[in-house]
Amino acid sequence: MHIPSDADARRAVEPVICYPVEGLPKPNLALYQKARIGAEKVCETLVPARDARCFSVPAGNFVRMSCPEGSQVGDLNLWNADDLSERFYSGKTRALHGTHVTTKEQLWSSFPNLRPMATITEDTLGWYGIDEFGGSVHDVIGTRCDPYTGNLLSGTQYHHCCHSNLTRALSDHLGISLREAESHIHDVLNVFMCTGFTRDTGQYFMKASPVRKTDYLELFAEIDLLGGLSACPGGDCSTVHSSDEAQCHPLLVEVFAPKAGALDGWEPPKPSGYDRSHGR
Repeated sequence: MHIPSDADARRAVEPVICYPVEGLPKPNLALYQKARIGAEKVCETLVPARDARCFSVPAGNFVRMSCPEGSQVGDLNLWNADDLSERFYSGKTRALHGTHVTTKEQLWSSFPNLRPMATITEDTLGWYGIDEFGGSVHDVIGTRCDPYTGNLLSGTQYHHCCHSNLTRALSDHLGISLREAESHIHDVLNVFMCTGFTRDTGQYFMKASPVRKTDYLELFAEIDLLGGLSACPGGDCSTVHSSDEAQCHPLLVEVFAPKAGALDGWEPPKPSGYDRSHGR
């Protein structure tokens, strides 16, 4: 391999942030956290190990995800409850906030709406930061474990991947065919999963999640949401990704409604103001 004489100089060029976020509308986190005090639990959904369930979160409500029986990661999909074509856009969320998300950061929706679907209001794993391996928690870089990649890499026909679990859950929840449901399953927020990229080969890695039974991630629904959460067949993802061998646990989803008047003055975010007619 030929190495150019100015190789070091090329490598030394300082990086530039692609999407400076200073211009983003800032969520009123203080209002949300105040509204959370005294909020009443209105429903809960237990997601069985190696399976998925759907749940609804009205705009202005909070949704908490936890692992009540042991360390477990989950794959989260979010849709506009009234229009499934508007869904969580993990790639743009990653471009705006980074590879992993935590308190104050928002989960953005797909084009043409491009608006915050939810705001992270509480993250008990926010202390983890970035470890010596480059790992961190709650990633928006992994796509979701799926049977197609498993078959490609090892010839397996595994049917409890998060992609498959989410497909069945959405099909059951909406009463639609598996084929139609599958078209709506999208790249995820990997809740509680600890991941990063290797420094030498740049490969996506996972390691044992630091989540414990007392931990949770809580979101404020900026619009009416339909959610889907899969309890990953990798358990805490310390050894394997999609397997019946890993120790797995259920996940708990709880929805909380604030007291009347607690969000006075708040309005759901409007879709992007970009005029598409100019780009045609």
